Amino acid sequence: MKSENVMKKFNLEFVVGLFLIVGFLCFVYLALQLGEVSFFTADKNYTLVADFDNVAALKEGAILEIAGVNVGKVGKIILNDDDRARVYMKLPKEIEIYEDAVASIRTKGIIGDKYIKIIQGGSDQVLGDGDFLEETESAIDIEEMVGKYIFGDL
Repeated sequence: MKSENVMKKFNLEFVVGLFLIVGFLCFVYLALQLGEVSFFTADKNYTLVADFDNVAALKEGAILEIAGVNVGKVGKIILNDDDRARVYMKLPKEIEIYEDAVASIRTKGIIGDKYIKIIQGGSDQVLGDGDFLEETESAIDIEEMVGKYIFGDL
């Protein structure tokens, strides 16, 4: 009788421990998959680089959009040697961006998040990993525009 209780207790502890381990592994998987840089898709992406005069409130992890479809994310934003913002964009390898494409920083709604909209060009030349997207349009600074309007500088 006593050994039967010990066996039931062992089985219960084993099942609970196994459940906790599986739950923890699921949490780790989701954290890696949904994070800023996905561990599982790193080899399926390539990076494009673009320089902007002003990125306003663009953040790392912001979306890249082509024709209204989310196609990638902003990887990193740094200040380059020319005092311009250098943006590294992560895209899946199956998305082709052409040499004469235009990257512009837009806002979702009036005061929404910033994102990068890519408008494809007509070139036959496709950009590869690490290539520069030459044509860019910086973010519109609404505060600056309102200030110009108020003070009559427009």
